[in-house]
Amino acid sequence: MVPRGLTHAERTPGRVRNEGAAAGLQWRRVWPDIRALILPRRGVLLAGLVLIVVSRLCGLVLPASTKYLVDDVLVRRRAELLGPIVAAVLAATVVQAASGFALTQLLSKSAQRLIAELRMRVQSHVCRLPVAFFDGQKTGQLVSRIMNDVEGVRNLVGTGLVEFLGGLLTAVFSFVILMRISPALTLMALGIVLAFGFILRKGFRTLRPIFRERSRITAEVTGRLAETLGGIRVVKAYHAEAREDAVFAAGVRRILDNVFQSLTGVSLLSLSATVLLGIVGALVMYVGGRQILAGTLTLGGFVTFTAFLAFMIAPVFQVVGVGTQLTEAVAGLERTRELLDMAAEEQDAGRTVELGPVRGEVRFEDVWFSYEPGKEVLRGVSFSAAPGTVTALVGSSGSGKSTILGLIASFYRPTRGRVLMDGVDLCTVTLSSYRRQLGVVLQETFLFDGTIRENVAFSRPGASEEEILRACRLARVDEFAERLPEGYGTVVGERGVKLSGGQKQRVSIARAILADPRILLLDEATSSLDSETEALIQEGLSHLMQGRTTFVIAHRLSTIRRADQILVVEEGQVVERGSHEELLAPGGRYHELYTRQLGFERNLFLAPGEAEAAAEEES
Repeated sequence: MVPRGLTHAERTPGRVRNEGAAAGLQWRRVWPDIRALILPRRGVLLAGLVLIVVSRLCGLVLPASTKYLVDDVLVRRRAELLGPIVAAVLAATVVQAASGFALTQLLSKSAQRLIAELRMRVQSHVCRLPVAFFDGQKTGQLVSRIMNDVEGVRNLVGTGLVEFLGGLLTAVFSFVILMRISPALTLMALGIVLAFGFILRKGFRTLRPIFRERSRITAEVTGRLAETLGGIRVVKAYHAEAREDAVFAAGVRRILDNVFQSLTGVSLLSLSATVLLGIVGALVMYVGGRQILAGTLTLGGFVTFTAFLAFMIAPVFQVVGVGTQLTEAVAGLERTRELLDMAAEEQDAGRTVELGPVRGEVRFEDVWFSYEPGKEVLRGVSFSAAPGTVTALVGSSGSGKSTILGLIASFYRPTRGRVLMDGVDLCTVTLSSYRRQLGVVLQETFLFDGTIRENVAFSRPGASEEEILRACRLARVDEFAERLPEGYGTVVGERGVKLSGGQKQRVSIARAILADPRILLLDEATSSLDSETEALIQEGLSHLMQGRTTFVIAHRLSTIRRADQILVVEEGQVVERGSHEELLAPGGRYHELYTRQLGFERNLFLAPGEAEAAAEEES
């Protein structure tokens, strides 16, 4: 018979060769990672191998003792040896169970520690990747890769690899014995399997609450991780990667503690099952021996059953199962390696300049930028902003205003041209020295699932209560927070779901005020506020802007009339620049945007005749 694989190869030889080459490449790619995982733990693996050999040898006592039972006790009628033989089997069973328990405790916990370390390592690395990486990724997929892809390594460092080797050893002996087994005894083996199934059912019923608790903890940790990745701009803007590392590490340790608890339960379950198997085997030997002496059971039937009981099914399924797990482990390592191979922002060899306190002079020199090759978002943008001035960006949606702020925050690199801070190219500056002087209020307000106080203090964890409350007063957070039953200790929910859009925006503004930055970026900072609240917050923002270089993208053009300069951005270019009065006079694009929006706002509250008169008065 021609094997199916060969027939398939004859039909599509090129595909098979390509798949084989890909598999070989996969193994070559992850082999250094496998060595890096195994070599530091070779002492633990060696100890595990010794334990598995002891366990397997003890497992051979039962079938090996059959020879003495048959030859000495049954044939030669030496009844006094029956007790010692049974005792030897029981002793070997206890040793086998104890070595199996020790093996699980030693290797499984070592593997779980490794998984925890890898998760923390991958999370820490991912949080330090450039913002451009996250623009093309789905948060859920990243969470899955961080949490799940590293799971398979337990089969390399844990019991999987050692059990695999032990299973192969046992399978060799099993093959020799199974060649002599009659298929008619399969139903007898099935009865033993069902007995084990009953034990496992009882055991897993006890373990189920532990696993449920693990799922709950994992959900919490995963949720926080998703928040961190979803709010990566906020984390980076306030240079909070290390703090997020600590929060994530604490959650992973909670999972680790739960895993240790479940592993102990599983080990005890394995011990109980092994002991039960040994007891059943010993009983079969004793009862069977008595039956043979009584002439009610044939010698061949007894020997066959004893061998079958010890070696029939378990090694085969073990080899198949562990082999599959090892394959999954390699695939998981490859996916993990893809993430770790990506260069973090701070790994850029060109970022060597440590910025001291900045004056805040920002200059764009012929800046071009594209998120995708061939699709330019900015085209030849040039302007300068003096220290302590306010620059407003206006223009149509999608014109490139937020992209300009992203370049100032060093979230992105220009495709061409330079962005300078105090005359220093931002592409050469270490991000830690720059972003600690940066304050950002993004258009998409992001809050963590914590209290109002914790979200405000995110920009400066060491701030005093007085400083936090002052920032809240300037941002008008106090107006709603102090009316809540728990005040500033109110939990806002995931992404601030328990607060309104305007309330979330006020908390975000308070966070920026508390940061006391030298460079302030406001991207539609008051877009979710009503006119009365906006006017109040503008007072706080005016105080915040004093002495700071500020860039503002405003939804309402009436709020930027006092900006030192206004840049009108259209289709990735600065088409007009000047003060409010300077841009209104020529009747250009700014005049068109301003009068159109002013008329729209007035029409919401005035009768048609009053709106026309007001428009004529303004013009």
